[in-house]
Amino acid sequence: MGRMEGKVALITGGARGQGRSHAVRLAEEGADIVVTDVCHDISAELPYSLASKDELEETVKLVRETGRRCIPVQADVRSIAEMRAAVDATREEFGRLDTVVANAGVMSIGAAWELSDEAWDVNIDVNLKGPWNTVRAAAPWMIEQGEGGSIVITSSAAGIRGHVPYAHYVASKHGVVGLMKALSNELAPHRIRVNTVHPTGVSDTGITVGVPIEELAAREPLFALVAMNPLAPYVEPRDISNAVLFLASDEARYVTGLQFTVDAGSTNKP
Repeated sequence: MGRMEGKVALITGGARGQGRSHAVRLAEEGADIVVTDVCHDISAELPYSLASKDELEETVKLVRETGRRCIPVQADVRSIAEMRAAVDATREEFGRLDTVVANAGVMSIGAAWELSDEAWDVNIDVNLKGPWNTVRAAAPWMIEQGEGGSIVITSSAAGIRGHVPYAHYVASKHGVVGLMKALSNELAPHRIRVNTVHPTGVSDTGITVGVPIEELAAREPLFALVAMNPLAPYVEPRDISNAVLFLASDEARYVTGLQFTVDAGSTNKP
């Protein structure tokens, strides 16, 4: 018996990186999975390409190789209609929903006073409005089920500290914490737990900002990415997935309203 045996998880931003890792890790512990991703580029203000349909299908393949069921849904977290359609697909395929991982996120950099309206909007819309849409699409059905559940929202070390040079990203990730805290209280009567995870730099996410790491490190100590752990320059997606697994599982049945850092101590530095 795995820690997620008999449960169903919906994961946004699941085509690659952390989302893919979360899908595989939860499946390894017995969960059936629905993975969503937008699967096309959404803004010229993002200095990298978003995941593709092929990458989403690769996640499905990897989950199915664990022996669990998995379906893909192409959906934009900025759209409540598309997120409700993803929840409807979950209901039709699996008949239940126990865990929501609101993982989809984007990032760009720039001095706060130089950011364009579009750069600000796409970060806030994906990183903050996206989790709100995901939760308001899923919560009514989870409440109706009457069996409780777990919602995990991806924040960041930048959701705890005032990192630069990306005020829009920092604002969105701090906003996620406020959303989580409010939701943890609102959903507590329904035994639905809500928590955030706060990674530092994570390898193999597909997100790059087009600036050499040496330049970023000179501008912001975060990008040294060594933090208090000299063993590796990055944490790995599976490190975050293990935190998500704990928060999703019954082992965390009394854990709600928590900011769970997986950051090699970076948010604890003076």
